[in-house]
Amino acid sequence: MPSLNWLRVFEAAARAESFARAAEQLNMSAAAVSQQVRSLEEKLGAPLFERHAHSVRLTEAGRAYLPPVQQALMTLEEATEGIFGQSREQGLYLQCVLIFAHGILARGLKDFEAQHPGVSVMLSTGNSARDLQSGFSDLKIIFGNPHAYGAESDRIMGEWLFPVALPEIAAQISQPGDLLQWPLIEVGTHRSGWRQVLEEARVRPGAGRMVFADSTIMAMSMAREGRGIALARAPASDGEMRGAGLQPCLEGFHVRGSQAYHLIYEDLRGLRKPARQFRDWLLDWVATQGWD
Repeated sequence: MPSLNWLRVFEAAARAESFARAAEQLNMSAAAVSQQVRSLEEKLGAPLFERHAHSVRLTEAGRAYLPPVQQALMTLEEATEGIFGQSREQGLYLQCVLIFAHGILARGLKDFEAQHPGVSVMLSTGNSARDLQSGFSDLKIIFGNPHAYGAESDRIMGEWLFPVALPEIAAQISQPGDLLQWPLIEVGTHRSGWRQVLEEARVRPGAGRMVFADSTIMAMSMAREGRGIALARAPASDGEMRGAGLQPCLEGFHVRGSQAYHLIYEDLRGLRKPARQFRDWLLDWVATQGWD
């Protein structure tokens, strides 16, 4: 087995993507961090990082090795705290798709923390499957197919789609066909999008001119700059829509999306206490908000 200290240094450097920042966190010199990582690589017989001038990046082997190292270190830490009582706080490691974290979770975390003052939430966000499949987490909140991420899941909520734009653009849209006068900003990673919305509105989808964004948050920013009409994905995008000064283009028109947000984990019975607490709170809290 490699030295435990080597593993701690490797994990810190992987998270920081920098030997210098890892050194600050560990109260070591950057040279010492580099040397301990090198010793671990020699022990394993494989490089774990690609070295660059001001940063480091995990190799394929490093990315594969990081999750079990994080899991092992966290298990050891939890066991130490549980037996010897060194800390009253328990860490919850949560990965979440960005728009849900931004538009939904940010509203409720204060409530969760008030109910569970001994739990510290370590939240990281991403947009792609790759973002949410790297690193260790107790729980993941994803959008789309839950089977691609974990063994077990709970459906959290779905979404409603409707077109939004700057007030001066929205004022010129009195019927669905008017939407085609402007570029339609599409998020290409979603199954539900402009094609579904236009078909529901009985407008020929092929007649629209599409421009693409990689996220709903980016689509809203583009609409804010007058580059076209975006699709709101309520309720997760409500705050972003208001912040961008956008408004619905066709009052009362909305389409049910075909995908949903899910809470992902490997084994319900194996969840640590803070993860079980968060799961129970999240499902209850979303239900009280009336979101489905």
